[in-house]
Amino acid sequence: MKVITLLNEKGGVGKTTLATHVAAGLAIRGSRVILVDADSQGHATVALGIHKSPAVYDLFVRDAPFRDTLRLVSTEVYEHPAYPSEGALYIVPGNVETRNIANSISDAFTISQKLEELGDSVDYVVFDTSPTPSLLHGSIYLATHTILYPTKCEYLSFDGLVESMKHRQQAEAHRAKWRLPPIQTLGIIPTMFRAQTLEHLENLQALRQRYGDDVFTPIPQRTIWTEATRVHRTVWNFAPESKSAKEFDQLMLRLIGRLENVQA
Repeated sequence: MKVITLLNEKGGVGKTTLATHVAAGLAIRGSRVILVDADSQGHATVALGIHKSPAVYDLFVRDAPFRDTLRLVSTEVYEHPAYPSEGALYIVPGNVETRNIANSISDAFTISQKLEELGDSVDYVVFDTSPTPSLLHGSIYLATHTILYPTKCEYLSFDGLVESMKHRQQAEAHRAKWRLPPIQTLGIIPTMFRAQTLEHLENLQALRQRYGDDVFTPIPQRTIWTEATRVHRTVWNFAPESKSAKEFDQLMLRLIGRLENVQA
């Protein structure tokens, strides 16, 4: 089982959209995937057509079993009409109570220990996170194998990315004390990209100069993304022949290639 965390300490960068699509993309290709909605807004839950609930809080604070907190996501929400899903996608729904987890857990290894209960029954666990760092983030860091960073090619998003990197370094120090291997970078994905603007082009160049091959091909800003979210569908289910669907298919191929090198 590999744990993927979506992080950027700046809201509005497309983190939830990316989290739901990465989780669904892995399920379509045959993996058993759990998406944990660890943001108190519960938007990953809503995006997949599931009702908000305190399931994440129940799981990590009340020690509820996974079987009582998982919700199976209907394949009608996310699969490509021409290619039936070969895996399964579950979500642990969140709601406003998620914000209380940080004040309700005292053991930084709470999440790691809970995930151990899954054994080999799951291939991937994907965490969607809040932009506000907390003890919950610290516990997620200790359970994470690899991080995916979404960012807009704008100043404030870059600031959130830099802050996320700083907190990751702090987490790495704690991991080293427990002889845990370093967290691997799965990638940095520029989102809502506007190629017609000089700011985005220059910032993309700066991002590539600093982070090299970790920077993925940008995801262009198109209204089809918000249209798909509004009806609780992935972009390749809502508009399978669209440019956005085909671009994200290419992104998934690169992600899967990099995931093969991630050590669980």
